[in-house]
Amino acid sequence: MEISILQKARYAYKPKLPASLTEELEHIAVALGEPAEALGDQGDLKLYFRNTYGKPLAVCEKGKNEKAGKKLRVGVILSGGQAPGGHNVIAGLYDGLKKGNRESALYGFLGGPSGLIENKTLRITGDSIDAYRNTGGFDIISSGRTKIETPEHFAASLETAKKLGLNAVVIIGGDDSNTNAALLAEYFIEQGADIQVIGCPKTIDGDLKNEHIETSFGFDTAVKTYSELIGNIARDANSAKKYWHFIKLMGRAASHIALEAALQTHPNVCLISEEVEHKKQSLAAVVETIVSSVVKRAARGDNFGVALIPEGVVEFIPEMKKLIEELNDTMAVYGTEFAKKDSFIDRLYFLDRYLSEQSYTLLKNLPADIAEQLLLDRDPHGNVQVSRIDTEKLLISMVGKRLEQLEVEGKYAGRFGAYGHFFGYEGRCAAPSNFDADYCYSLGYTAFILIAAGLTGYISCVKNLAAPAQEWVAGGVPLTMMMNMEQRHGVKKPVIKKALVDLNGKPFKAFAAERETWAVKTCYVYPGAIQYFGPSDVCEQTTITLRLERT
Repeated sequence: MEISILQKARYAYKPKLPASLTEELEHIAVALGEPAEALGDQGDLKLYFRNTYGKPLAVCEKGKNEKAGKKLRVGVILSGGQAPGGHNVIAGLYDGLKKGNRESALYGFLGGPSGLIENKTLRITGDSIDAYRNTGGFDIISSGRTKIETPEHFAASLETAKKLGLNAVVIIGGDDSNTNAALLAEYFIEQGADIQVIGCPKTIDGDLKNEHIETSFGFDTAVKTYSELIGNIARDANSAKKYWHFIKLMGRAASHIALEAALQTHPNVCLISEEVEHKKQSLAAVVETIVSSVVKRAARGDNFGVALIPEGVVEFIPEMKKLIEELNDTMAVYGTEFAKKDSFIDRLYFLDRYLSEQSYTLLKNLPADIAEQLLLDRDPHGNVQVSRIDTEKLLISMVGKRLEQLEVEGKYAGRFGAYGHFFGYEGRCAAPSNFDADYCYSLGYTAFILIAAGLTGYISCVKNLAAPAQEWVAGGVPLTMMMNMEQRHGVKKPVIKKALVDLNGKPFKAFAAERETWAVKTCYVYPGAIQYFGPSDVCEQTTITLRLERT
């Protein structure tokens, strides 16, 4: 396999660890605190997790560890969407296992959780992991989105673990995947199986965090990658001075990516889904936010700009959310009949019988290509795939029409030309920043320490991340502590709560303090590419979000 000069150099990079993890293994102890409570619905969760609820917080510290040299067999799963640094989590786990006992073994489950269910594995060796150190992607064992949720799935997972003689399973994933980890840990205990389960916090969306999980891995690299691209486009816009660029960014449930990218690049407009929902802004109001900036900049002679749009913002706009819900409900009942309609017009007329007047009017007045996406692009459950809606094109069309009205009224005399972009997959498998390379390796190494200490039902945790790596604090958080009960498909289920953008938090307030200026003036910042070598203030910097939240 051909590799680049940079990749060769990245293979040689030695990730930094918290000081507590640099001790010899027999001198790394795990201290346990007081029993921890869940975020909400404690009573229900105690019933759901009779064996694993109420576990204490765990902290790695200098001490005595008599089990450090125990021979272990561990399985690891990459679950959900890719995030930069996943390979380093596996590398940290592997190195910890081998440092403890050279006879210990690590098995990768192929294709995500389905690999555990179907017993599809790859024995990870020194040579195989060395080919993936400090690289992006999940290609060492690949990922998958299968959920371990049926009795058959749980039973098959246990059978696989027993066949392999596993002591533990490590699940690397987001909120749903780590909810699975908690359920699997509980199931193994119920079945009398001495098999531990440890999670690791992954998602570029940045919505798996709380007071103990300061950030999910991959967020740092992904947003820096997007911000480089946004900066490049902003510089082009400022050079050509004739186009507005509408850039959709990943982040369906939360707007952390858009907010961080805005803090890094200073666009003219950045929509925050949580604010749109909080203010109950209509689609017209969202359009007016952008139009206001276009008009004010045109008055200065600046007929160009940059607008950032979270991919899930349409679900936060009240009338769009209602329309999507009504479409999903209609398709659940009349999907087969609907599918027989040959043309867009026939499908539209068909829905007139089942949608509310408000929703039907909205659907008719949407640009035809967007309306067709709402009607045709559905997931396996029959729901609208919001991430595939060209929100940027919808807003370009509506902003253009509004500007035409203002021109007729004599309130706008500029020129509006626009391009749409979607930055998503470009950031998910980028080579991890030094921060993510270090953080992920530390998470994997910590997962091994938690296993060696005999813990189960925990998520690997590294805190104090705004400080230099040697000052980081490694430990574990009980997975049940991060949960509440939510309605899923008509049934209340335990889930790890997503962290949305806090409109009272320091990152949003820092953005809100500047956005009126950015809306009018050209204040772009050009972050450039991720730097791997050089002064620490250049190549070791964290995200602005993390610095604001933790300092």
